[in-house]
Amino acid sequence: MIDRLPSLPRAGWRVLPLLALLTLLSACGVNTIPTLDEQANAAWAQVQNQYQRRADLVPNLVETVKGFATQEKEVLTQVTEARAKVGQVQLSPEMLSDPAAVQRFEQSQAQLTGALGRLLAVVEAYPELKSNQNFLDLQAQLEGTENRIAVARRDYIEAVQRYNTEVRTFPGRLWAIVYGASPKAAFAAAEGAEQAPKVTF
Repeated sequence: MIDRLPSLPRAGWRVLPLLALLTLLSACGVNTIPTLDEQANAAWAQVQNQYQRRADLVPNLVETVKGFATQEKEVLTQVTEARAKVGQVQLSPEMLSDPAAVQRFEQSQAQLTGALGRLLAVVEAYPELKSNQNFLDLQAQLEGTENRIAVARRDYIEAVQRYNTEVRTFPGRLWAIVYGASPKAAFAAAEGAEQAPKVTF
């Protein structure tokens, strides 16, 4: 005599496919896109944090240089204006999928970088300023911040790469349609970045 399988109540047979579907969904990456999106947004917040740190250092740096190099008003004005423009261009995580918005943000940051470079070049003409402890401290903080910006940007680029790969490949592409997710814009090198800067003293 053949043993019969134990019978499940009628409702049990309806629940089994649902349980199987939930098990499959939990293993197929349904949470991957939101997880990677949050990682990219967190990495972007760190980039903004470091840019804000740099912007906060600029007024102190300008004031320190101003005391020594009053005739360099044009450069000091350029730095102050570039810092003000940086504060006007905001980029929220929701705007990261807009390459034009990311480019505008990067352009404003590049203007501040250029203005700071001109300011530091002016400093070379003032030996007493170069040896001033306040200036040396600010310069060291600014250099450290620039390094932090580079690291934060690298981390953001890697997070965006993981996110964009998931959104563009199977099965993530299917979940991207469900979530309405689109690729995020990453940083691009500034025009002329392939050329080494010329430093003259």
